[in-house]
Amino acid sequence: IRKAAKGKAAAKRTQRGSSNVFSMFEQSQIQEFKEAFSCIDQDRDGIINKSDLKETYAQLGKLNVKDEELEEMLKEGKGPINFTVFLTLFGEKLNGTDPEDTILQAFKLFDPHGTGLVNKDEFRRLLLTQADKFTEDEVEQAFSVAPIDVAGNIDYKSLCYIITHGDEKEES
Repeated sequence: IRKAAKGKAAAKRTQRGSSNVFSMFEQSQIQEFKEAFSCIDQDRDGIINKSDLKETYAQLGKLNVKDEELEEMLKEGKGPINFTVFLTLFGEKLNGTDPEDTILQAFKLFDPHGTGLVNKDEFRRLLLTQADKFTEDEVEQAFSVAPIDVAGNIDYKSLCYIITHGDEKEES
């Protein structure tokens, strides 16, 4: 009887622990994370592994990711990375960060040299073809407030500020 009671208590703790991560996000955010998880889980087995990460990076144009780098990412999950673990990792990363910092970190993925700029045409292509695809109108709307230089690069640090604080042009 005692073993069964211990087992039930442990199961409840596990259930409570995993359900908390779902309460950290709104339903729409969970759906977006689920879509992102599905994009990364290339072999659709419900677990993100090294080959899934390698293929995802290849689709984003980064072909020479070192195995050690991928293994470090996977170690953060402390075991197989299913959707609940994936969500927990994002919860840990996002907890306590402000939206501007979160957006900046996302843009940095497209700026491997740390220039503070992303190419408008390449970014357009990604928005139109990857994950939660944008329409042409949505891209044009986003670019209408984006600070784009004469070379066709988006100053994403300024764009992040506009996204999180509003556009001064709109307020006047």
